[in-house]
Amino acid sequence: MNKRISTLLRMLLIITLVVLVLLAVVVYSYLAPGPAVPGNPLYRNSSASIDDRVNNLMSYMTLREKIGQMALVEKNSLEELADLQTYGIGGMLSGFGGRPEENTQAGWYDMVTEFVSTSKQSRLGIPVLYGVDAIHGHSNVLGATIFPHTIGLGATGDTELVRRVAEATAKEMIATNIHWSYSPTLDMPEDIRWGRAYETFSDDPALVSRLGTAYLQGLQGAERGRPQLLATPKHYIGLGGMVFDTSSNKNFRIDQGMTPQDESRLRTHYLPPFKEAVDAGALSVMVGLNTWGDTKLAASSYLMQTVLKDELGFEGFLVSDWYGVYEIPGGDFRAAITAINAGVDMVMLPFDYEQFTQNVWVATKLGLIDEARIDDAVKRILKAKFAVGLFDEPATTSAEVFGSDEHRAIAREAVAKSLVLLKNDNNLLPLKPGTSIKVAGSAADNIGRQSGAWTIEWQGIDGNWLPGATSILAGLQAVAPRDTTIEYSLTGEFPTAEKADIGIAVVGEAPYAEGWGDTPEPKLSEEDIAAIARLREQSEKVVVVLVTGRPLMVSELVADWDAVVVAWLPGSEGAGVADGLFGATPFTGTLPLPWPASVSQLPIVNNQTANGTIPLFPRYFGLK
Repeated sequence: MNKRISTLLRMLLIITLVVLVLLAVVVYSYLAPGPAVPGNPLYRNSSASIDDRVNNLMSYMTLREKIGQMALVEKNSLEELADLQTYGIGGMLSGFGGRPEENTQAGWYDMVTEFVSTSKQSRLGIPVLYGVDAIHGHSNVLGATIFPHTIGLGATGDTELVRRVAEATAKEMIATNIHWSYSPTLDMPEDIRWGRAYETFSDDPALVSRLGTAYLQGLQGAERGRPQLLATPKHYIGLGGMVFDTSSNKNFRIDQGMTPQDESRLRTHYLPPFKEAVDAGALSVMVGLNTWGDTKLAASSYLMQTVLKDELGFEGFLVSDWYGVYEIPGGDFRAAITAINAGVDMVMLPFDYEQFTQNVWVATKLGLIDEARIDDAVKRILKAKFAVGLFDEPATTSAEVFGSDEHRAIAREAVAKSLVLLKNDNNLLPLKPGTSIKVAGSAADNIGRQSGAWTIEWQGIDGNWLPGATSILAGLQAVAPRDTTIEYSLTGEFPTAEKADIGIAVVGEAPYAEGWGDTPEPKLSEEDIAAIARLREQSEKVVVVLVTGRPLMVSELVADWDAVVVAWLPGSEGAGVADGLFGATPFTGTLPLPWPASVSQLPIVNNQTANGTIPLFPRYFGLK
């Protein structure tokens, strides 16, 4: 018996030693240093071609360093600053309103510069790429110029203006040392119950292509013959075409839902704006959180590799959306393998970068991911970093451009040109001099409501809180002729019973973002409806200004209003609304998408309502 026990112990010892040796080999392979780098490698030579620099840098990289470049990490999940070097992290972002302790231009510049400087102290000195959702100005930062949300820009139809808005946004981003914007949005909403309708230009692919390309060109610019920052057309693809009540998120109704798999609609409707963006030089594209039929977009090799990269010739990198890869069924390990093999190049994790690095390394060593696919992804990422100058001298701008008078003037112009006049009985607008005015409504003196979400906080902030901004009420008071009197009451309850010539109700939606804005019926609040009714009693005529990210169900109310203006979500320059109401700027805006009479008409596909009836106002309607 003792002899048998002794033999078993020897066998266990041998097995243990073999396992330990194998484990040591694996650990050494994982942590092994890469090839020595000469004192002046080619990839540091700014006069060499980008392709040569990328190939040279890749020759020194370990598999672990390559995988690190594929990780996009939310700044607050970075456990230690040194992890930027340890894991060779390729990208960082601000999510959920993530920001420095001092939320100013200087505070952001210092924060991002510290991240970049730390990353460049790694063995190979590869700079981290920092990105933000600057979808209507550099709106995470206090003091920034807040432009109208994208749907308002769509209402202008003005390509040159949209380009100037993007240029100004880029300058304010670069003033904080950020060179990656998650915009423009090329989605096209078919159902305005979706909480992201305001992030889109239109439901018309021709208009989206034209304005999206202008925005991309304005962002990327041509600093010293190269992009000044990376634009990111999103969300590839079919976002906006999701079916109501198909969301994979139990808290949502349509966001992150299912887009019907339709090859013809893919080719004729969803794809053209992205083709234009690729042709215009896009170096990154973001993949959507929706599904194409039953397949998550981040798992579709056909859509990402075959269509976008092979057919359209996209040479940049594909980045997944927030936690999008891990929504693929099968667990984190399998999901990462599926997404990378399908064509995702950079994974917005956004949290556990340690586990991601280990999982992808193991998967590659096991042959579950071809190392050639890793190389392809990393080459695309590095190409973009070289193209924007991160290894050399990226574009810079003065801190003085941040929230400058010049940029605010562009924003005010954009507000005025985005206004859509839907009704104007007896030519009530523009308002005449010498008019007595009473103003009411939830959005009249509320900069948070007129700015909407993605402003300082992800979901926005309801109230007057944005320094340097002008509310619509303050804009009316500033623009009105001297012989015009203006009284204000939030609820429409005024101390004097004397009727005003004009009542202006500025009403609309509270801020919301993404699926938290999904709703069975977009409509005015009971409080706003009551305020309008009180104005009707105390004014000879009533003008209703709708501050909203999408069409609202007002067909049963609009007959009682003398004039109706859609101001969308104008941003920080409320005086632009007053410019239109008082005639300083003519009404030129048109509806960028149809305005349904009821939810029974939704979705509106190819400009056709679901029940075959006529919408309240068709796409491109707008009185002059």
